[in-house]
Amino acid sequence: MESKILSTGVRPSRLPQNYVRPDSERPRLSEVSDCENVPVIDLGSVGKGQISREIGSACRSYGFFQVINHGVSLELTEKMQQMAQDFFDLPLDEKLKYYSDDPTKTLRLSTSFNVKKETVHNWRDYLRLHCYPLENYVHEWPDHPSSFKEVVSTYCREVRKLGFRLLEEISESLGLERDYMEKVLGEQGQHMAINYYPPCPEPELTYGLPGHTDPNALTVLLQDQRVAGLQVLKDGKWMAVNPYPNAFVINIGDQLQALSNGRYKSVWHRATVNTENVRISVASFLCPENCAVIEPAKEVADDGSQVPAMYRTFTYAEYYKKFWSRNLDQEHCLELFKK
Repeated sequence: MESKILSTGVRPSRLPQNYVRPDSERPRLSEVSDCENVPVIDLGSVGKGQISREIGSACRSYGFFQVINHGVSLELTEKMQQMAQDFFDLPLDEKLKYYSDDPTKTLRLSTSFNVKKETVHNWRDYLRLHCYPLENYVHEWPDHPSSFKEVVSTYCREVRKLGFRLLEEISESLGLERDYMEKVLGEQGQHMAINYYPPCPEPELTYGLPGHTDPNALTVLLQDQRVAGLQVLKDGKWMAVNPYPNAFVINIGDQLQALSNGRYKSVWHRATVNTENVRISVASFLCPENCAVIEPAKEVADDGSQVPAMYRTFTYAEYYKKFWSRNLDQEHCLELFKK
C-alpha cells in the first residue's frame, strides 16, 4: 500500500507522476539568483523610531524582512528545529496516528497543500497545529517525542510575543497608534506549520510549495539554518532568501496589505527542494479573529497620497473561506476584495 505521506525514509529514484508540474509551471532553478539585500533588522537597536522606519521601508520594498536580537533564545530555536526533526523521524505508524486531509482539524499531519483538490502535489509533509489559547489545544498534540508539548508550548509563547511587538512597529511605521493593528485584528489566533521537505529525486520538476501569499496578518518563519529553499518574488524575478544566522524571516500577510491600503506588500514566496538534504522550517501564523473587520486604515487611505481605499470592507472569516476554496497558486486572493 502506498504511504499517505512522504516522510517514510524510502527515497524514490524518480519523481512520481502526480508530483510533476507542467513545463510552464516549473521552478527554473538555474534562473534563480540570491537575494543579496534582504533587509536584516536588529530589534535590539536603541534608536527611537529607527526600527519602525526600517520595517516600513522593508514592507514597502520587499514585503518581508529578517529580524535578529528578537528575544527568542538560540537554545529554544535549536530545540524547536530538533523537535521537528525528531517528530518526522518517528516510525511511520506512530506519525500516521495524526494524519488527516481535513483542513478544519486543529491538529493534523498531512502532505502537499490540499490533497483533496490538487491535481499535482507538492513535495512536502507538514504537521499543522493550533497554538492559541494554548490550554485549548496542547492536550491533542503528539505525546512523542516526549518533550514535544513542553518545547513547542514555550516556543509558541515566545513567537507570539515577538509577533505582537512587530505589529506595534508596523503600526507605528504607517503613522498609526502603536496598538492599532492589535485592536483591529482582535483576539488573534495562532497556527503553526512544521514543514518537512524530504530529498527529491528531480527538484526541477516540482515544488515544496508553489508561489503563494499568506492569508493571515503576519508570519514568523524559522528557516532551516543549513539548507536553503525559501524564494521570494522581487521585481518579477524569483530570488533565493538564504538562511541568516539566528534570524527569523517575517512575512507580511494579505490582511496587512489590505490594512495598509496596498502600501505594504504581501509577498509571493515559494519553497523549492533539493536532491541531497531534508529541509525543515517552522512557520508561525498570527491570524485575525474571525469577526475582525478588515479595511484600509482611514489615516493611511487619507494621507494625502491621492490613493483612495483600494479594498472593500470584509471579515477575516470571509477572506479565509475564499482563500481555502481556491488553488494555492491562483491569482492573489486579495484581488477578489478590491473595490
